[in-house]
Amino acid sequence: MKSLLHRIPLLGRWGELGLVGKVSVVLGTVALAGVAAGAAFTVYVYAMWVAAPDLADLKQRDKGENSTLLADDGSRLGVVQSETLRTELDEEEVPQLVRDATVAAEDRRFREHEGIDFKGVLRAAFENVRAGEIVEGASTLTQQTARNLYLTKEQTLGRKIKEAKLASEMENRLDKDQILTLYLNNVPYGTVNGQSSIGIHAAARTFFGKPVKELMLHEAALLAGLPRAPALYEPFSDEEAARERRRQVLEAMAETGKVSRARARAAAARPLGVERGGFYTRQEERYFFEYVKQSLIDRYGRERVERGGLEVRTTVDVDRQEQAREAIASQLGRDDDPAAALVSIEPQSGQIKTMVTSERYGRTKFNLAVQSRRQPGSAFKPVVLMTALSRGVDPDRTTYESKRLDLDDPRYGEIEVRNFGGRYRGDIDLIRATVKSDNAVYQQLALDLGLDAVKENARRIGMSAALEGRPAEALGGLERGVAPLDVSRAYATLAGGGVRTRPQAVRSVSFPDGEKETFDEPEGERAYERPVTRKATEILARNVRRGTGTSAQIGCPAAGKTGTTDDFKDAWFAGYTPGLSTAVWVGYAEPKPMRDVHGVAVAGGTFPARIWARYMREAVGEGCERFEPPDEDELSLEPYCARYATTPSCRADDPEAGSGGEDEGGGEQRRRERREERDGGGKDRSGGEAERDGAGAPGGGSDRDGKSGGDETSGGGQDGRGGGRKDDGGERDGGQSRAGNRPGTRIESSPSQRTSKRTARFRFSASSGSGSAVRFECRLDEGSYRSCQSPRRYTGLARGSHVFRVRAIGSGGRRDRSPATYRWTIRSGGGGLAPRDPVGARGRR
Repeated sequence: MKSLLHRIPLLGRWGELGLVGKVSVVLGTVALAGVAAGAAFTVYVYAMWVAAPDLADLKQRDKGENSTLLADDGSRLGVVQSETLRTELDEEEVPQLVRDATVAAEDRRFREHEGIDFKGVLRAAFENVRAGEIVEGASTLTQQTARNLYLTKEQTLGRKIKEAKLASEMENRLDKDQILTLYLNNVPYGTVNGQSSIGIHAAARTFFGKPVKELMLHEAALLAGLPRAPALYEPFSDEEAARERRRQVLEAMAETGKVSRARARAAAARPLGVERGGFYTRQEERYFFEYVKQSLIDRYGRERVERGGLEVRTTVDVDRQEQAREAIASQLGRDDDPAAALVSIEPQSGQIKTMVTSERYGRTKFNLAVQSRRQPGSAFKPVVLMTALSRGVDPDRTTYESKRLDLDDPRYGEIEVRNFGGRYRGDIDLIRATVKSDNAVYQQLALDLGLDAVKENARRIGMSAALEGRPAEALGGLERGVAPLDVSRAYATLAGGGVRTRPQAVRSVSFPDGEKETFDEPEGERAYERPVTRKATEILARNVRRGTGTSAQIGCPAAGKTGTTDDFKDAWFAGYTPGLSTAVWVGYAEPKPMRDVHGVAVAGGTFPARIWARYMREAVGEGCERFEPPDEDELSLEPYCARYATTPSCRADDPEAGSGGEDEGGGEQRRRERREERDGGGKDRSGGEAERDGAGAPGGGSDRDGKSGGDETSGGGQDGRGGGRKDDGGERDGGQSRAGNRPGTRIESSPSQRTSKRTARFRFSASSGSGSAVRFECRLDEGSYRSCQSPRRYTGLARGSHVFRVRAIGSGGRRDRSPATYRWTIRSGGGGLAPRDPVGARGRR
């Protein structure tokens, strides 16, 4: 070993060297090693710098941004919750005070360096050694921005080199204010209640409950000091640490000349003033908010909805929301009252304008307006009615016997059905059966139409319930039930003239990149022809004027139907105007009978109808719209002959059978009932709702508040605006004629004298100056005179010559001795229009 060492210069003469020589050798060796190490380190750093990716090759890490929901008028409903709270601000939205505080706290030489501050590194090292702890960081604002946007937080030399390179490139591409804005939008300010505030906007809202532009000096200084150690200085957890950090920032601002020392001392003396803000946590219209949020998640995915920075304009009308809540509270305001839910949809667009329940979201997250599945009762009957109308069944001239049913149907076996209160009316037409909500008639009608057809029409009209084709379903006895949203949508199909639309809760979605997706075009599909829905509307409007829905009158044209289930567990009123469809449900969340609520057994004609009316009066306002009446010429309806029907024209002994003759509606019992109703002696004056929904035992119950719900002769006049006119089966009180006067009769419109059409439609009235008619009698060809009303329509007429006669009958029973007469011929094939007889001039439609 010695011989080996002696071969090394100087070391071989080590013993000959003096002290100075030996020291010189050691120092020289160390210096050479340092130079070599430094050179090697420099080469390593250079290699790492070159190998580090360029800024252009990197993609910013998505920090996410909270999505915001707005009402239809642009007012804010709230922010979709996520673990990260962040809202990006534009450069001009950040006040200078916040910029100055941030620069003073994090990088005093920010305006001077080019991304890397070598002086700052030496100063930070000195200050940290002197303090014995880290009191000053070495990274510039640009470096921190690069790290937040592109890199991880790993403590390695390689990451620091990449950070420095990216910072240098950022300085070459962006100006200082742009870099500072990037920093302020992306730096973490702390975590409160599990939610991290990223960016100055979220920090201002979280710690002071105010926007950035309203921050005062002491508040801006506190926030500027948080990014260095958010957990250490979090003011809700450690007030003293937060106060000291704020003092340091204020002192730095004074030292850099951004504020005077006096102002800095005054700000340091102020309380922290922190306040938990609700900007990101407070949400309005929570049930609707969550419904929209879920629909957005279904479309875009949870991650994009929670952190995608979407701005969502919804369809909800906040004023109508409040009107709906007030309407519910006006009827059901006690603690032990049943719950209620209301949904309104615009028929033409499908937009949901109102969705409220009486429940509080803080108590239950279950949305009764959307998630509940309850029995609709007789509110389902319009589905059966539409099944009949769309098949061409004439509701005026088709009759069934209203009776207690105890059937042994060949397909469905034993069926028992009772009417509400055990009331039965003999043979009645479908219009009167609807107005009276007659279960027995509707059950027989559904059996004749076919329960599969009823099931299909439930789908066509827009009810999402899964039907099984059981007899009870025709009366609303559904296995799974429906929600108010389903019912409102179904009635919107009628209000919209037969177009079924998909309920829309969102009008538009704006994305951070400036793109926008709109949903204003309704997703509609024609389910029924317009004339058919107009006929249904005419019948349901009569129900509001005269039937079970009289408590729903609003002073404007309205149509609707009540619904009440067994034991009063569910009560409904669903109805519409030309511009708005609304369904109201009342019941307990856990179903139980409502036999005594404010002393009333809750049927559809009680609280639900009143809630509907109060809400709709406000929602419709002064702008009443009228329904378009059905045009009989566009309809092709015939009397219905089937197993359970009692339609007179189906009987062999009917004098007008096969020629579309007038249906008297069921013989002597109906004539007797009409006389009683005309004289004010109707039998259904119980004050309750004349219905019982579903198959089961008869039940009682009445509206003890004195509102009539079961007497079709009570209620308002034309279009629900008051009055007491009779509107049933062709009899209308036109006023009393003077004794001794015989009314005259005139035909106002008629078919062409020569035509190929096998239908005929006549309009007629009492001639002026001859007294008023109470009613009319019509006669076709050699048939008998029968009670009728204008317009009178005949279908299925044979080819050849025909004669129509009509005569008016006064209040004293005195008949016109000279009936108005019209003759015409039905030819084979087509042909041009023949000249009109002056008597047959077309009247107004």
